[in-house]
Amino acid sequence: MVNDLITHINKFVRLTEAESEEIIAAVKTVSVKKKGFLLQPGETCRANYFVGKGCMRLYFINRNGQEQITMFGIENWWITDYSSLETGKPSSYYLQAIEDSEVISLDKKALDDLLVKVPKMERYFRLILQKAFTATMRRLEYFRDQTDEERYRHFVSLFPGFVQRIPQYMLASYLGFTPQFLSKIRGKKSGSPHKSE
Repeated sequence: MVNDLITHINKFVRLTEAESEEIIAAVKTVSVKKKGFLLQPGETCRANYFVGKGCMRLYFINRNGQEQITMFGIENWWITDYSSLETGKPSSYYLQAIEDSEVISLDKKALDDLLVKVPKMERYFRLILQKAFTATMRRLEYFRDQTDEERYRHFVSLFPGFVQRIPQYMLASYLGFTPQFLSKIRGKKSGSPHKSE
């Protein structure tokens, strides 16, 4: 699985064998059972996680007592609570496995050391974070400019395989509507797209 991480990094920067070995020495592999947690509210997030196998989600409980998913992580994606990781303050998020998962953990101190030993990693993480930030901005634009149904259809067109892997209520939470509304949208596939709500 660590080789998957090295392969991913090499898509953005070209590592030497010595640099690859420094990265391998800095990370740890962690197994997380389905519904297991890597982080819960009140704990300080101390690592960034690269998903080698499985599916993770980052969520919080909103003021209505409902789960609000802000991020998913599947194979070759990084996931963490960046705010807690950077500030050292307790998190308000849950980081949970949706499936049995294998992740690579890169803790904050190991990351800081690695950025000194392998300067190319600065560029790698800058590019990764730029992509993540762009995706977040695009998601906010979708919330602003698209109807709930348009947002759902667009997401399914971008990530058809991923949609099959996660429970319907989690997809609804991420996209900002109720599971009942999502059922209604999915039910319209066999009916007229102009059927009244």
